[in-house]
Formats: sequence, C-alpha cells, structure tokens
Amino acid sequence: MRDTPPTDIAGGLLLTAAAGYVDAVGFLRLDGLYTSFMSGNSTQFAVSLAQAGHPVAWEIGLLFACFLGGGFAGSLVSLRLPGRWGPVAVLGLELGLLTVALLMAVSPVQGPAPPLLAAAMGAQNAALRRSAGFRPGVTFVTGTLFSLSHTLAQAATRTGPALGWVPDACTWLALVGGAVAGALAYRSYGLAALAAAVAGVGLVLAVAVGRAVRRGATA
Repeated sequence: MRDTPPTDIAGGLLLTAAAGYVDAVGFLRLDGLYTSFMSGNSTQFAVSLAQAGHPVAWEIGLLFACFLGGGFAGSLVSLRLPGRWGPVAVLGLELGLLTVALLMAVSPVQGPAPPLLAAAMGAQNAALRRSAGFRPGVTFVTGTLFSLSHTLAQAATRTGPALGWVPDACTWLALVGGAVAGALAYRSYGLAALAAAVAGVGLVLAVAVGRAVRRGATA
C-alpha cells in the first residue's frame, strides 16, 4: 500500500463504499438479493433451483447476466484503452449505468433499476487494478477478510509488517460503512438514494480525468 498513490487509495475506498451503498439499496429493494455480492446470489440461486417452481431463480439469473455483462464491458474497455484513459472510460461506463438506474428510479414510470446496478458493479471491478498488493474499488470482501486474518497473523508472529493488515481493514470498513449509509438512505428516500452513489463515483471519475489530463501534459 505504501507504493500506491494516495489518490488511488482514496478513490478505491470511496468506490468500495459506493459498492456497499449500492448493494444495500439493491438488497432492500429486491428483498434479499444482491447487486454486487454474487457469491450470496449464487447460494440463493442454488436454493431456489431446489425448490418447486424455482421462485426467484430467474430474477437472480438476470442479475448474474447483468453483472457479467458489466464486467465484460468494463474489462473490454480497460483492455482496449490500457493507458491513462482506461480507468476514466471504465468509471464513465459505471457512472452512466448508475445514472440511468437513478433516472429510472425517479421517473413517473419506473424501470428495472436493479439489473443496471448489477451491471455497474460488474464494471467497477475493472475500474482500478491491483497496485502494490492493494486492490481498491472492490465490490466484495470475502477474500479481503481472509487476507485481513492472514496479515493479522503475520503481524502477531512478526513474520510480516506490523501494520500490514490496515489496507484490508480499511477496505472492509469502507464497504460496511457504505452499506450502512445505503440502508439508512433507502429507508428515507427509496431508490432516489442512488443519487449519493452517483455523486461518489462522479467524484472519483473527476479526479481520474484530472490525473489523465495532467499526465498527458507532462508526457
């Protein structure tokens, strides 16, 4: 994490918080399904298939498809634009999906916003790459929690850095904090609460654009 630019750290944690925020909003909207936590959806998908009539399997399948589609599109953009504009383009894609979801949510005739949220979360995973062992902008934290336990053990046995666990702890706290904020906001504003996620991703995008422009000027 020491070699990771501070803007990447701050932006990654903000994106992680946004993912928790969006996931909490989607979870409450979909009565227990997720827009970014596909491990949880996979278990619920399997349970649904084991029940007569597969009550929610189709709905989860749609979320899978949208998450995969968003991840594919984000990765494709990132691979096609490997330089400084790659993260900008992927963040722009994510912001566009979130904005459309928000507009659908607040329009008189509401559209299916949750699938767009899943696509946005899929795209976010391609927005920022791992840097110096720190993976910012994640939308899931199972691996992060295991890494936290491992780095804590290393710190306890002095076989690793004393503060090597801090990045994983910050990532987990960002996701949980964002989810708490999303749940509270949804209870007050419904899907209109997505405006905060749009603003957060928009801020990270603005910083990324500024950095790309500065790099171009000094190249």
